[in-house]
Amino acid sequence: MSRQSLIISGVPWFDDRGHTVNAHGGCIVEDDGLYYLFGEYKTDEENRFAGFSCYSSPDLVHWTFRRIVLPQQVDGLMGPGRIGERVKVMRSPTTGRYVMFMHSDDLEYGDPHICYAVCDTIDGDYSFAGPLLFGGEPIRRWDLGVFQDEDGTGYLLVHEGDIYRLSDDYCSARERVGEGIAIGGEAPAAAKLGGRYWLLFSGKTSWDCNENYCLSAPSMDGPWTYQGLFAPEGTQTCNSQALFVLPIRTSNGVTAMFMGDRWSFPHQASAASYVWQPLAMDGGRLRLERYLPSWDPATGLGEPLDGHLIDVGFHSCVPGDSVRIPFHGSRVALAGRADPWGSYARIGVESADGDVATEPIYVSFYAKSPDEGYRYVSPELPEDDYAVTVTVTGEVPQWSDKTGQRFGSVGAVVDVKNAIVR
Repeated sequence: MSRQSLIISGVPWFDDRGHTVNAHGGCIVEDDGLYYLFGEYKTDEENRFAGFSCYSSPDLVHWTFRRIVLPQQVDGLMGPGRIGERVKVMRSPTTGRYVMFMHSDDLEYGDPHICYAVCDTIDGDYSFAGPLLFGGEPIRRWDLGVFQDEDGTGYLLVHEGDIYRLSDDYCSARERVGEGIAIGGEAPAAAKLGGRYWLLFSGKTSWDCNENYCLSAPSMDGPWTYQGLFAPEGTQTCNSQALFVLPIRTSNGVTAMFMGDRWSFPHQASAASYVWQPLAMDGGRLRLERYLPSWDPATGLGEPLDGHLIDVGFHSCVPGDSVRIPFHGSRVALAGRADPWGSYARIGVESADGDVATEPIYVSFYAKSPDEGYRYVSPELPEDDYAVTVTVTGEVPQWSDKTGQRFGSVGAVVDVKNAIVR
């Protein structure tokens, strides 16, 4: 049986070291035949800046850890006791240098700055350069996105819908070409599709997901027209928040790939996951037509995980309850239900003699919009006898934002219906 190379949304991914791919709120840059994924290097303990990571892949499926390209600085805006989010990278065609943009803040989100760093190589050590200036003053905003037009012009997007045209070297903002076009919006992303420019925004619901929406315009200067939701209504944007849009070449033509984050507070490092889905143009409207749990980026088409099914039927909210599923093969996937009553499980794989094959990680069974699908897919293993163990933690993933509004789960349920073994 040939090995599949599928993008599987909503499950932790594993890199070449067997660690979870930890690159949230970021972007992808295609460079010299490889895709480079940049993102926030999260911890499972607290929300603070621990560095920005970089991974590379030839196919958007198999990821190699390159390095922490911007670590915590000794002091200042990206130093201890700070937050670093929404990292984005573009290469200036004028200078050839790579410019990294980020949101810096204090732990109470009361000191926002858009900052930047530069590097001569895409995956090298980026040099922090400080706040990005517009009219000689720092841009004191938070959620950000970037867009590089076909002529190399770079744009900075920020929450509430302000758009800045960048200088040729991308190291300052030259002109504000849009202002307040998405009041109440955050997590901006942009693309040029069907001869028009598109902006994607999320509402403000802390780490929780919501119904993201889009606007379109004939140019980045506008005028911008509200186009409504782009994902199926009621799915909360497939339980994710907009992050980036990446054009990819498939055997069926160029496809725009929506990249979203499925945050998982507080265990972001292992349990937060990614929702990457093909976008389509339908009658001049941007659409994520239906959620594909797994799909082949080489074709742009949905494809289920192969393997044989093992019925599990585990459903519990009791801390410490567990189920052990023996199997013979080289990969195991677990499918079950995530919903507003869901919680965390610890899931790991052992060999037949009890040695650790994959370290146990937190896996989330919480979803704002109920979802039946894949919850965990192990890394590739040498074909052998193994057992995967699922343990209920009893921890209820819930939190409050800075206004005191409560978000998250209302229960501690873990639900595994079956295993798929290859």
